[in-house]
Amino acid sequence: MSENRIPDVSATERWIELEGVVNMRDSGGLPTRDGGTVQPLRLLRSDNLQDLSEDDVRHVVEVLGVSDIVDLRSDTEVSTEGPGPLWHVESLTHHHHSLFADGRAVTAEQALAVPEHSTRPVRDATFWSEHYLGYLASRPDSVSAALDVVSRSSGATVVHCAAGKDRTGTVVALALAVAGVPHEVIVEDYALTGERIEKIIARLMPRDLYGTALRQQSVDDQRPRPETMQTILDTLQEEFGGATGWLSQQGWADGDIERLRTRLTT
Repeated sequence: MSENRIPDVSATERWIELEGVVNMRDSGGLPTRDGGTVQPLRLLRSDNLQDLSEDDVRHVVEVLGVSDIVDLRSDTEVSTEGPGPLWHVESLTHHHHSLFADGRAVTAEQALAVPEHSTRPVRDATFWSEHYLGYLASRPDSVSAALDVVSRSSGATVVHCAAGKDRTGTVVALALAVAGVPHEVIVEDYALTGERIEKIIARLMPRDLYGTALRQQSVDDQRPRPETMQTILDTLQEEFGGATGWLSQQGWADGDIERLRTRLTT
């Protein structure tokens, strides 16, 4: 196993097992290039939080120490699904930063990256990488705002969308890149969601908003592929000098970038 490779998940216990989610895990423990690690309970990633039980809510607040929720779902998803159980917890601050245009009616196909009129197979990694780069091109304000929340949070921040795979994967990848996590580790962390893809789809399939779109695909169509995230990181490096360069173009000062890096690693 290479020096920067993610240790066995069962050993690091990065998966967070709750009744109401299937794809929540902690970024804590991932190595950085300078020999450090991402600190535990700073940045959590998850599928949607609509089904949390009372025990789950208690665990999120009292054990995980979550203070902020970053919801990347579209306005359509948020309004259709309604408020989840965490909305009623006064100690939590909710931040909604859709990765789709404001006021735009978003279909389930768009939210889950299921092409409605495309002849390219969904399993083509080029399709997925273009889709993720579209988030950065069309909603840099939301991506930047989500990362700003992480940098200023007093406790753990949960970043989530519907599946915790595409939108969440893009935002978390940028955060980890700023923290100094090697690209190969970020890629492996992104692909780790593949271990839970069947459970993720089973959670979303009964929901009116997502079920029809998901039935158009096989499980493998939605499975994350390492080359997709590698393309995103390579593109950021080639066009902006990396995630920090991209944030600089969004108006982040050196101190802002250092605040995010410090929050995740110190």
